[in-house]
Amino acid sequence: MGGFFGAATINDCISDVFFGTDYHSHLGTRRGGMTAYSPELGFQRSIHSIENSPFRTKFENDIEAMHGRLCIGCISDSDPQPILLRSKMGVYAVCNIGIINNAEQLRNEFVDNCFASFEAMSSGSVNSSSLIGALISQKGSFVEGIRYAQEKIEGTMSLLILTEDCIIAARDKNGRLPIVIGKGVNGYCCSFESFAFQKLGYETYRELLPGEIVKITHEKCETLAEGHTNMNICTFLWTYYGYPNSIYEGVTVETMRTRNGEIMAEAEMKNGTLPDVDYVCGVPDSGIPHAIGYANKSGIPFARPFIKYTPTWPRSFMPQNQVMRNKVAKMKLIPVHELIEGKRLLFVDDSIVRGTQMRETVEFLYSNGAKEVHMRSACPPIMYGCKFLNFSRSTSELDLIARKIIDELEGAEGVKYISEYSDTNTERGKKLREEICRRLKLTSIEFQSLEGTVRAVGLPADSLCSYCWNGKE
Repeated sequence: MGGFFGAATINDCISDVFFGTDYHSHLGTRRGGMTAYSPELGFQRSIHSIENSPFRTKFENDIEAMHGRLCIGCISDSDPQPILLRSKMGVYAVCNIGIINNAEQLRNEFVDNCFASFEAMSSGSVNSSSLIGALISQKGSFVEGIRYAQEKIEGTMSLLILTEDCIIAARDKNGRLPIVIGKGVNGYCCSFESFAFQKLGYETYRELLPGEIVKITHEKCETLAEGHTNMNICTFLWTYYGYPNSIYEGVTVETMRTRNGEIMAEAEMKNGTLPDVDYVCGVPDSGIPHAIGYANKSGIPFARPFIKYTPTWPRSFMPQNQVMRNKVAKMKLIPVHELIEGKRLLFVDDSIVRGTQMRETVEFLYSNGAKEVHMRSACPPIMYGCKFLNFSRSTSELDLIARKIIDELEGAEGVKYISEYSDTNTERGKKLREEICRRLKLTSIEFQSLEGTVRAVGLPADSLCSYCWNGKE
């Protein structure tokens, strides 16, 4: 997905942006970048690959030479960012998070009309921030240009712009991603993750509204374009993406996940489907708080039958090669034999997407002597690839295990009955769960309902994006 951080302070802010950006490393695995501005040195930029080495180790030498009271940083899962652009608005740096689904169409419009040429990356695609800059330059000001770009882009676009005298932050028009403003004694910062500035001497000032554009200097945070309250924030931020102590729209990720597990257990107790198991366990890392909530509510002891070895590979999805990702995921799981052998285990995971890693995890547990393995997904079955962010994006939605099974059962007609397949109380819903159990060698499986997920977040359902579960925008 990616994340960003920026600061405008009365003193040098490079170290603030260095640490603030580093705190977004859980959101991306490909590239990191920082751009600063000072009157003496002008714009200074550094971009590195972070595929095999953390952001911090790549940039700790660079920041010794960087200086400025204005700086932005970005963790990217795709393009090198921030990039420097020259336009009629002057020289500026820009970075963005989100996705541009119609990037090729927009690029062709520019090229065909001789409006622009773009530097191509090795893949042949155009840097998303370069495309955004070209759209912005079609208008006479940053505000008009950002509004124009957000209207032209199909997908999601939140961005930071660094000029010689300020930072401009713009939240995407549907509010699918957060931007929070921090205030300190020396100035202001802006961040995707609210916790990223807490250790840096800033306190939460406010969150931007969907579509809002602000100008940040060391003196103030000024609204340049009003936002609105018609929000569709990604629910998966709480279920999976967000760091445990992140807060979005006033809701803390860790407390949502714990509450979500409690709601799942409560439903099974009410329906009489709570299995007789020895331990409730979480698939690390994001599955653990869901499992703790489930254990607390059900009264079944919580345990950790395997531990992830993370000192050398902190994230299982770090390698870009899928074969290597699978290998790393397998190597990281270190069993606690006493808690596995002869035991009936119920695991809670944040989601079930393709099922590949889960199947390997289940085989790993059985090979270490587990008697039964039950699985609970902390969200509903994923039925659609996300159109708005980079989660569960596949060459085909049939890569998703739930959709693949539905297609094999009913062909193209099956999409008409997705709501039934999601519902555990229907015949189609039962058939989907039986087939997933067979393929993944599970004793039982159940999914959190959409209603339960919304209840766990605690925000109105119409303010939450649930597209990946029900296809509704």
